[in-house]
Amino acid sequence: MAKYFTKKGLEKLEKELDFLKKNKRKEISERIRQAASFGDLKENAAYDDAKDSQAFLEGRISELEEAIRSAMIVEESEKTDKVQISSTIKVSSDDGEEKYQIVLQEEVNVMEGKISYQSPLGSSFLGKKIGETVKIETPSGEKIYKIVEIS
Repeated sequence: MAKYFTKKGLEKLEKELDFLKKNKRKEISERIRQAASFGDLKENAAYDDAKDSQAFLEGRISELEEAIRSAMIVEESEKTDKVQISSTIKVSSDDGEEKYQIVLQEEVNVMEGKISYQSPLGSSFLGKKIGETVKIETPSGEKIYKIVEIS
């Protein structure tokens, strides 16, 4: 099944995969070697922890390889005066100003302000212009955002 990425999003995954293969694998392998040198593996918490880390790492590597193998690049279109996928927007609400980038699902990172175009918030911004308002129902009630800037 194809997964969609912007060029930057795919590059980010490729860098993460490279780091995990070249650095993290060696680091965890060394942890396993050191923990095994402590003796009895049946009662060795450090060894168990290192093996669990290795299993998690290999799972993440497989996940990244599959995503990269099935990646489809979504071209970032020319900037318009309307919100679209890859737009960065500044919005104002009663809580102040916030900045969001509208991205594909695979690139979501709430801590960086990257929200999915499929999310309730992201989808409500699509197609809107500067000055337009968007009403969103949240668990704490209705919230109104005004689009201040699109880039």
